[in-house]
Amino acid sequence: MLRDITLGQYYQADSPIHRLDPRTKLVGVFVWIASLFLIKNFYAYIAVAVFLAAVIRLSTVPLRFILKGMKAIFFLLMITVLFNLFLTPGEVLCSWWVFQITKEGLRTAVFMALRLTFLIIGSSLLTLTTTPNNLTDGLESLMSPLKLIRVPVHEISMMMSIALRFIPILLEETDKIMKAQEARGADFESGNLIRKVKAMVPLLVPLFISAFRRAGDLAMAMEARCYRGGEGRTKMKPLRYQKLDLIAYIVLAVYLAVCILIGRYAESMISLIQ
Repeated sequence: MLRDITLGQYYQADSPIHRLDPRTKLVGVFVWIASLFLIKNFYAYIAVAVFLAAVIRLSTVPLRFILKGMKAIFFLLMITVLFNLFLTPGEVLCSWWVFQITKEGLRTAVFMALRLTFLIIGSSLLTLTTTPNNLTDGLESLMSPLKLIRVPVHEISMMMSIALRFIPILLEETDKIMKAQEARGADFESGNLIRKVKAMVPLLVPLFISAFRRAGDLAMAMEARCYRGGEGRTKMKPLRYQKLDLIAYIVLAVYLAVCILIGRYAESMISLIQ
């Protein structure tokens, strides 16, 4: 399960999505998230799915590798779906004991499942196609206007980049500790919920110690290299927009306009045709 988490990992490839400026990809993710909350019918979700499939195709990242990351949130996804399915009032379709499934609950549960799935896949593509250094530079550049109100933009971007970089490292460390504990007789699978929680203590304690040790080593390395924040620092590879980024912005604008139009007028147009 831990190896299935793809968030924070970078997939090395040479594709149009990889060559995009990190600022373009960050804006694209913001537009993607906004579109998921604007659409409210199945026709719009079909358009969203087609757009996502095209982006995945252009990124050359294997679909199986992307979907592997969905296993980590499957439990959360099922809880969200079940809560919306059984606790949404409306027109009852079927009932059993104290549970009842309504038409509105079924619609909300399906939409929520699709929205969360698309949200995770789209966000994963950002980290899969962007190196942590480029992601830091892109975040800092986009948030640079906040410097006018004394917001530490460089430090915030650096912290987010380090957090993403630490995710695969800590996952690998967790896997090693689990294997070492299992070799000593630890059991993380059997037993009830309380027993499983107690079994996690021998795993969490060395994991926290390792995380703090790595954080201390990183801080010491940054101090040894005379890191004092972003003030007055220059970049070895400054970010520059290319023709491909302009095309990407145009595609994003067209995509958002299509989502809004389909979301608002698709059902009314189909009802008029019928």
